[in-house]
Amino acid sequence: MLGNDIKLAVKSIRSAKWRSFLTMLGIVIGVASVVITISLGQGVRQQLIGQIDHLGSDLITVRPGRLVNRDIAGNITSVNLPAFLGMSSLSENDFRVIKEAPGVGIAVPFAAVNGIPHNDSVEMPDALIVATNENAPAILEQKVEFGAFFSQEETTKEVAIIGQRVAEKLFNENVPIGKSISIRDRTFVVRGVFEGFQSSPLTPNTDYNSAIFVPYEAGKRVSGGNVQIYQVLAKATEKKKTKTTIQAINDGLLNAHAGQADFTILKPNENLIITNTVFNLLTGLIGGIAAISLIVAGIGIMNIMFVSVTERTKEIGLRKAVGGTNRQILGQFLIEAVILSLVGGLFGVMVSFIANILIRISTSLQPVITLPVILISIGVALVVGVIFGMAPAIKAARRDPIEALRHD
Repeated sequence: MLGNDIKLAVKSIRSAKWRSFLTMLGIVIGVASVVITISLGQGVRQQLIGQIDHLGSDLITVRPGRLVNRDIAGNITSVNLPAFLGMSSLSENDFRVIKEAPGVGIAVPFAAVNGIPHNDSVEMPDALIVATNENAPAILEQKVEFGAFFSQEETTKEVAIIGQRVAEKLFNENVPIGKSISIRDRTFVVRGVFEGFQSSPLTPNTDYNSAIFVPYEAGKRVSGGNVQIYQVLAKATEKKKTKTTIQAINDGLLNAHAGQADFTILKPNENLIITNTVFNLLTGLIGGIAAISLIVAGIGIMNIMFVSVTERTKEIGLRKAVGGTNRQILGQFLIEAVILSLVGGLFGVMVSFIANILIRISTSLQPVITLPVILISIGVALVVGVIFGMAPAIKAARRDPIEALRHD
């Protein structure tokens, strides 16, 4: 009997393809948005954990702005999300304070340089130009695959080490050593090409595969003497002294900022806390939008099913006349609503898979779709179908067979 009800439901849905498609669209959007958001969060968390293992638990990150609130013990209690949207930067004096703080063994500034890099025929507007010092590969634990990084003696020269995507985009080759890149009115000679970077959750909004690394002083010249240091990475001389080194950096910066804590010092595991907080909020926001989408879609399913009940009144009368029970009629129409919702959920999952493939191809992010997320999403779609399909199904089941047969 169930198989027959499913066949009848599929036949009814196929008889009004466009109407059924438009009805399912809200389910598709709601399910896809939730799966994509959660998969991005899972992917970034996994990459961040891998990066913490790669860079070490003693890496110290200093960023502008008060990104977190802490308790007396120094533990993060909350994240100041508006600070992430600010345009503040660290100063050169801040970098000197960090570099000269007791216990610091290595410190590296990362500053954004404005400009569109190009050669004679190709521009790369989405490239990130980073002004840094000679210790960048060591702090990032990143190898130069071809050529070499600039040395301490070359920190004023106009040389560049580029990511793989820059090599492909500007030169259409893997080893453009000795070739030139123009940034504003300056010409930089390519000295090296990095190995492929993994995504950098420790460095928000960056993809170092699309980056051009230049000496700090050369970057300043390009920017007219002004660059924005968006973070400083540092390590202690000894791993066991990381905590005291962080305190020394904090004290030095507070003194330099006249007691104002408008900066943030983070350990790698604290980056994970921030990432979780941001993605939990994002998931909540997207989840709210998806919930509205699913409710609207559910109302759409209910309306369409009411229309279907009206259109098929005679069919209902005939089924009852030949012995069909109220339970059978209710089951037939409820199954139809559930199939509409279920198919919408499956399409939503398919859309999320396609979107995640595109994200992997076009960015360095690696979204992760897990089976529980898929099952929960499909389960939610099924629940929507049952809830919003129940009223039309009850209406159909309660139809008087005599009145139904008289219906035109």
